[in-house]
Amino acid sequence: MSLLVAIRGWTPDEWVERFRRLMPGRLVFDARHPFDPGAVTHAAVWKPEPGLLAGLPNLRAVFNLGAGVDALLADPTLPRVPIARIVDPDLTARMTEWVVMNVLMYHRQVHAHAENQRRAVWGTLPQPAAKDVSIGIMGLGVLGRAAAEALMALGFHVRGWSRSPHEIDGVECFAGAFGLGPFLGRTDILVVLLPLTPDTRGILNKALLDRMRRKNHMGGPVLINGGRGGLQVEADILAALDHGTLAAASLDVFETEPLPAMSPLWAHPKVIVTPHCAADSDPDALARVITEAIKREESGGGIASETLVDRRTGY
Repeated sequence: MSLLVAIRGWTPDEWVERFRRLMPGRLVFDARHPFDPGAVTHAAVWKPEPGLLAGLPNLRAVFNLGAGVDALLADPTLPRVPIARIVDPDLTARMTEWVVMNVLMYHRQVHAHAENQRRAVWGTLPQPAAKDVSIGIMGLGVLGRAAAEALMALGFHVRGWSRSPHEIDGVECFAGAFGLGPFLGRTDILVVLLPLTPDTRGILNKALLDRMRRKNHMGGPVLINGGRGGLQVEADILAALDHGTLAAASLDVFETEPLPAMSPLWAHPKVIVTPHCAADSDPDALARVITEAIKREESGGGIASETLVDRRTGY
């Protein structure tokens, strides 16, 4: 049994070394160097070259080094083998931290207080209780559920929307095109943790932003996107911020990454930019998760169902 490490956009060296350390006695190939395609049984990948995996005749499973699999599924030659995405407590906890940090920053009006401090103004601001603020979460998978639980623990009223129906204790759930309008119309802070699929690409557009609830203590609705850059239409987000349709936005993902230096998002006074780091996880922990999954698959246990990607839905 052997593992191919195929990574674009990151430095593969440390990943190759990790897997070699965790898999003593196994062959771990680096896709940048010559290797025997017939010897590869498993692959750990991030945005591999299209067609690469199709050339591995004995491939048994692919492990994606991240939660988003849209780049992988875009390869029309992708072999019909099981594909697993990362589901790891460390990754989930870090995304939850990022979401809660941003929600609290807007709810407690940190920016307004910072401006008052800059001007040496002892000014009080209206501050409703968390229970009077509605957080809407788009995407109710592992990440969305964890964020919902953390926000409910702080007292926020949490609603959720997904393409298909879900039931979560304490969360008012909406689903599909019919449920999107009522969901948005009751949302003060919109947290987006959707996967990127043909159905969700560009969903954060003018038509959606126009449907959010207008009146709240923050001066309008807030957008927080920690999902995928392809979900958002950045020109529409900028226009909504300039027109007052949106009060603010926190964006961790972008249509083009790295975010180009000339993008107006960098300097916009109502935007917080983070460099796709919301769920940055301990690479050693992720490598251990994949190594254990490979051992389980080899022993006949299969791949954990919660990590398997459904090609039909794209996640």
